[in-house]
Amino acid sequence: MGEFLDAVLTFPLMQRAVATAILASVACGVVGTFVVVRRITYVAGGIAHCVLGGMGAAVFLRASYPQQLGWLEPIYGAVASALVAAAIIGAVSLRFRQREDTVISALWAVGMALGVMLLYLTPGYQQDLMGYLFGSISIVAAKDIWLIAALDVVVVGVSVVFYRQLQAVCFDEEFARTRGLRVDFYYMLLLCLTALTVVLLVTVVGIVMVIALLTLPVAVAGQYARRLWKIMLLSAGISAALWIAGLAVSYTPRLPAGATTIILAGATYILVLAAGRLLRRRPGIARAGPRRTPR
Repeated sequence: MGEFLDAVLTFPLMQRAVATAILASVACGVVGTFVVVRRITYVAGGIAHCVLGGMGAAVFLRASYPQQLGWLEPIYGAVASALVAAAIIGAVSLRFRQREDTVISALWAVGMALGVMLLYLTPGYQQDLMGYLFGSISIVAAKDIWLIAALDVVVVGVSVVFYRQLQAVCFDEEFARTRGLRVDFYYMLLLCLTALTVVLLVTVVGIVMVIALLTLPVAVAGQYARRLWKIMLLSAGISAALWIAGLAVSYTPRLPAGATTIILAGATYILVLAAGRLLRRRPGIARAGPRRTPR
């Protein structure tokens, strides 16, 4: 731990890693709560895998046209492909609900295949592919942090402004329609927020593990909070704590920080569930009644 703290105080690389972890945790806690409550983790998974296609396209175009597109970073392609995937999934979900799973599976497979193909055609694709699949928070560039911060502001700002509408869409879509709420619009808005958050998480943990970080901190927070906004705050704090712990644990043995963080998140969730079960079984402690709906 001492070596990790010294590195954070000394090396800009580790300082950027910590800053990225905190920024990503904010959006993760807010949007992850909506995703879990609305039960659209499979949608988030589809968007996450489509991101590789956008990243691959950005890398390929930049390598093919270095003078014209030398500014094109993979994260720009990730944002574009994530928003396009969210729009397609949202349109199909709202109009052809029975085909939703098929479309998501198709986007999932095609996005991954397109990304792999484009990265294969780009020199140095093997290194890039591993980085995009599993992430690397320790090599996030300073300019990427500013983009992540901007996306963070958009995600949190929209969630705060439209909090009640998004809450209604997540909990009772039909009741929201009877109250005159534009459910289709707010559902699409939620998918766009999910897409932006997925881009943030793909940067730090990669495509393979993005769903775990989007859901596990929320699942842990849900054991201790009932109101929606409290779950958001608590899950954001838990996510940040898990990331810092993952960076610290993985630093000295040189383990992958993303994988270490996910393992810690999974272990934390299992321990919380086990502790809750043991406490409910202790004599003198009443069993928990039905959970109240978060607000």
